[in-house]
Formats: sequence, C-alpha cells, structure tokens
Amino acid sequence: MIAHFAIFLCTLVAMEGVGYLAHRYVMHGWGWFVHRSHHEAQLGAVETNDIYLVILALAAITLIVLGNAGHDPLQWVGAGVAAFGVIYVVVHDGIVHRHWPVRPRPHHPYLRRLYQAHLMHHAVKGRRHSVSFGFLYAPPIRTLKQQLRKHRLRQPRPAAAPCAGALSTQCTPPPPSPARP
Repeated sequence: MIAHFAIFLCTLVAMEGVGYLAHRYVMHGWGWFVHRSHHEAQLGAVETNDIYLVILALAAITLIVLGNAGHDPLQWVGAGVAAFGVIYVVVHDGIVHRHWPVRPRPHHPYLRRLYQAHLMHHAVKGRRHSVSFGFLYAPPIRTLKQQLRKHRLRQPRPAAAPCAGALSTQCTPPPPSPARP
C-alpha cells in the first residue's frame, strides 16, 4: 500500500516536469497551432488547446487499464497522471482563468504566485519569449519580471513611421541638429 502511494505521489510530482517540458517545447514549439487558442480571447468554454487535456486523460486511462490488467504499478502511475489533470482543471481553468461560474480570487500566497506567474506567461504575445511554463511551481515573481524585461530589451524597436506631410500628427520629429559653436 505504501509503495502504491509512493508511485502515485512520485508520478504526480514528476508530472510537473513533464508538464513544463510539454508546455515549453511542444505547446510553444511545434504544437503551437493547437496551443495558440489558449493565448487568444475565447468566445466559449472550449478551446482547441483542450486537446492536450484529452491526450493527458487518454494516457491516464490507458495506464490505469494496463494496471488493472496485471501491471499493478501502472495503475498508480495512471492515477498520478489523472490527479495532475484534475488539479490542472481546478487550479488552471478554475482559479487562474476563471472558466467557472464561481470565480474565486487566489488569496493564499502560493496560489497568488501561480496566478501572477500565469498572467506574466500570457503577457507575451505569440509563442516566443514567454516565461513560467510550469504549472504547480512558479518561479519568484521578481525573477519572472526580470526575464520579461530582459526579453523586451532584446526586442528591436519598430522603425518610426515616415511623415505623411507637414501637418501629420503621426510624424516622428527629426533628430535635433547639432549645436553650433
């Protein structure tokens, strides 16, 4: 019984690493075409990104079925994966994105840090230069702010629009002329 609980708990903890890697390198990599919906405004309760949760559920179900078919440890691995999925739905969809009718605000420091870190993750438009890819662990907010600042400083500034005429309010003023001696 203790071994089963240990397998379950280890799997639940390991899923944070799996989730981090999947979020950073799959969802913000080659799987962006699916994950993009999570970073855009939504009209309904379902988004294309939910496919990743379905894949996670199918993996958990498969492991539990294999465990019940005689490979006992896999049942507990599947239970750990399923528990991670349930916690994801409760914390991420419920508390962070407030997809539920009841919209709780995180008051506990740990939940507030997860919430703030995820907001910072969404502060970046597009798939590159995001911060905080974890789910149950979020780096300190100060660290995330520094990372965002560093990425913004590296971004080239857009070129100034040329003047459309002397009366244009969209014109970038010319640089000041050098002082004459």
